[in-house]
Amino acid sequence: MTRLAGTDGVGVVSSRIPQQPAAESGPHRTELDARLSAELASVVSGARRRALRDGDKQIDTAHLLHSLLESDPEVRAVFDSGPQVARLLGYLVQRSIGYGLRWQGTVEDSGAVPMVAEAGWSPAAAGAMEEACEWAGLRGDERARGVDLLAAVIVDPQSRAVEVLGRAGVDAGVLLVRIQAGFQEQVGGGDMGS
Repeated sequence: MTRLAGTDGVGVVSSRIPQQPAAESGPHRTELDARLSAELASVVSGARRRALRDGDKQIDTAHLLHSLLESDPEVRAVFDSGPQVARLLGYLVQRSIGYGLRWQGTVEDSGAVPMVAEAGWSPAAAGAMEEACEWAGLRGDERARGVDLLAAVIVDPQSRAVEVLGRAGVDAGVLLVRIQAGFQEQVGGGDMGS
């Protein structure tokens, strides 16, 4: 029997697209998904696709940041300028060919948030997703938006997203102050914490 290119040896064509982690289902993930705006759910899907394309076993905070910057105008507005966002995207694109290679095969866990056993997500990214919902609650919103996730991602100074921001010359503390100021305007001056 002749073996066809791309087959498993018995004539069945095997998919070259990595399978989505099983962690994307289950009661915890379903409950969290219900608390996300449609826009943020799209950001999460983009981060998941990026992780699969990069060959990463987990979505991390850098995947989330990349997807936020690509798809959420409200998030981009928090930054100083278009060139700053372009520089950040340049660093994020280099992940698979540059400095991000040292992240391959490692788990993003800065210890800033309790270890969350959520397959398919780094502990830092899973914690940021939960915290984004808390930020939304502080604003009085039932569903988290992209800016909530950005705030949650940059609160952890040891996250990969904060490392990328630093490499691009972006001060995560300044971003957090801008986000908090915007939230305070929305809720009438309440304390947003950090």
